Amino acid sequence: MPQYDHLIIGGGMTADAAVSAIRKHQPGSSVGVISADADPPYNRPPLTKGLWKGDAAESAWRNTAEKGATLHLGRRATHLDPASRSVTDDAGDNYTYGNLLLATGGRVRELPNAPEGIIYYRSFADYRNLRDQLKPGASVAVIGGGFIGSELAAGLALNEAKVTMIFPEDGIGARVYPPGLSSHLNDYYREHNVEVLNQESLSLVVKSGPGYRLSLESGKTVDADIVVAGIGIVPDTALAEQAGIHVDNGIVVDELLRTSAPDVYAAGDVANFSNPALGARLRVEHEDNANTMGAMAGANMAGELQRYEYLPMFYSDLFDLGYEAVGILDARHQVVEDWKKPYDEGVVYYLDGGRVRGVLLWNTWDQVDNARALIAETGPFTREQLRGMLPK
Repeated sequence: MPQYDHLIIGGGMTADAAVSAIRKHQPGSSVGVISADADPPYNRPPLTKGLWKGDAAESAWRNTAEKGATLHLGRRATHLDPASRSVTDDAGDNYTYGNLLLATGGRVRELPNAPEGIIYYRSFADYRNLRDQLKPGASVAVIGGGFIGSELAAGLALNEAKVTMIFPEDGIGARVYPPGLSSHLNDYYREHNVEVLNQESLSLVVKSGPGYRLSLESGKTVDADIVVAGIGIVPDTALAEQAGIHVDNGIVVDELLRTSAPDVYAAGDVANFSNPALGARLRVEHEDNANTMGAMAGANMAGELQRYEYLPMFYSDLFDLGYEAVGILDARHQVVEDWKKPYDEGVVYYLDGGRVRGVLLWNTWDQVDNARALIAETGPFTREQLRGMLPK
């Protein structure tokens, strides 16, 4: 039975960041990682960004084993007993721990009644699968117009694929971006040879020869060699629920990232945490949160008492466009747009009750810290006050 001072369930960026922090604060301790992924930890953003722009695949690896962690790959933890501090995996092997980190991330949403072969894009294995199938001129249907779908569609188009985006919203990123920007992105993608089928819902996908036929609720059909779905994830809380740990839109943690079970922590995509600047609980599925929260969880497991009061940022690359953002970006909020050049460079503020809840820095750089400071202010702010406030 492997025995570890620190055991981590999950093999993503959060797990690797925790390993690094444990090694920094408690270099002599033993660390084990149980991961359902057959690959060791890697950076996830390149899967939809840099790897489609020519970056070497090797650049994504985190080299976790070189930090002294023992990796148990291709193993899914199926049972957690906090009382005996033990974990059992799907091969029947048992592990004991002093401290445990749940960094289980999320499970991809899947299309109902869909045939085999559809790529639900999330992992390095999915990237390899898609890259192997992507012959010159291949037609690819990308389901979803959100964060993953928009990045992936751009990356595939840059690799000479015939890309069709299918999503039910009015525009690309419509749940996040204001309507004018979202509509502009529809046109921008079309100018970059992506067929954008907005306001279209998928009704049925069937195999058709070597490829697929997609039937839309409008009556349209789309034929594609490859179908990729980027329709989000749901937090993987199954192990926590089995162990009786408090779950509510993820695994609920306190300011030290502790769960309701003794000596069990949670971090990353799966963790529901409280942010003082926003005065709200969040669950954030982005790289900055994974790295920062994972590092703090690891430090606290190693004996530190660091409060997680950080407000994570996120970013995206869409062809030649890019942005950084922080806070809650919800197109249903009051929105103040401050464009230096409409839809090319500017700042979008998201307000609720006069307080700034989120900031979108569209092709505007080095302003994340200023945006965080603005979100921490109580306000209230008017449109006139916000115009020209960033960049500082």
